[in-house]
Amino acid sequence: MFRAGDYRLRIKELKETLDEARYALDIENGLVRLEELKKEQEKPEVWNDLELTKKLAREQATIENKVKVFQTSEKAIKDAEEVIDLIEESGEEELVPELDRMLATAEKDIEETRINALLKGKYDACSALLALHSGAGGTEACDWTSMLYRMYQRYCEQMGFKVTELDRELGDGAGLKSVDFRVEGVNAYGYLKAEMGVHRLVRISPFDANKRRQTSFASLEVMPEVEDDDEIVIDDKEIRIDIYHSGGAGGQNVNKVASAVRITHFPTGIVVQCQNERSQLQNKEFAFRMLKAKLLEKKIEERQNADSALKGEIKKIEWGSQIRSYVFCPYTMVKDHRTGYEKGDVDAVMDGDIQDFIIDYLKKI
Repeated sequence: MFRAGDYRLRIKELKETLDEARYALDIENGLVRLEELKKEQEKPEVWNDLELTKKLAREQATIENKVKVFQTSEKAIKDAEEVIDLIEESGEEELVPELDRMLATAEKDIEETRINALLKGKYDACSALLALHSGAGGTEACDWTSMLYRMYQRYCEQMGFKVTELDRELGDGAGLKSVDFRVEGVNAYGYLKAEMGVHRLVRISPFDANKRRQTSFASLEVMPEVEDDDEIVIDDKEIRIDIYHSGGAGGQNVNKVASAVRITHFPTGIVVQCQNERSQLQNKEFAFRMLKAKLLEKKIEERQNADSALKGEIKKIEWGSQIRSYVFCPYTMVKDHRTGYEKGDVDAVMDGDIQDFIIDYLKKI
């Protein structure tokens, strides 16, 4: 029997959550700012300034994304209310399954709206620069680093983010010693900043003839990519730029032309490098972005001390420092009643969306 009261109660709860998100997202002022940006972009002097044009376009994309998600959620609730009224008036209870699907979609959209409301930090809307480094574990750790790299690539693809590899150092036997990559998209840093830290893997080693259990570690750095922050000023006297040949296969250009770029920042000792692009100028541009991001990260860390929400406590890449453990041995099969499949005993303390993604990913490797 159709109980309209129960459905209306669910809709009431969804509306309350959406109202909280409206306040947090500041939708009204966002719409006003959106109109201002559109008028500003019509001015000839703006189009003559490429950097200003990019800045305004990024701000517009961020606001439009928040408004679109909110309006989608609002429309889903309105449509569900209309279906409830239709069922009450006509008595067509065969529409109930469709109503359930509509409410499930509305709940998903509102959850996305709520997450967008939470991602309101100064740099949350920025793209992100990530760096994976292998730690204790030798070849095992290098293999674990490459596994994590593939996992974050797949996650970013699922989220609609663009991934660009900037630099990599191959392991001696297998995997990667380190890899730097860029994740481009709205709220990329906001979604990925919680992944910063040391990741631990426990499994039967495929590199051990005696099939012993091995523990490996890899660390992940996550930095916001900020191009127009006045806080960061790089003095030419404080850096050294080295040009060298890129490693690995790449054709005649890579083998004959020194296109890879390494920048050393003397005051902080930070070293960044990029060899992904065929052009030396493009590699230099990406290397400066990475340097700027690392300097910004360091400045925020100093300002907020060791307990900074952006960086967190710096730990060694070894036992006792991990933020998450992936345990494949001993292996326990657990039935997941939400999806119906069995999953391994993965000790993961994180948000539900990325946790589900990691579980799905780990089943395939």
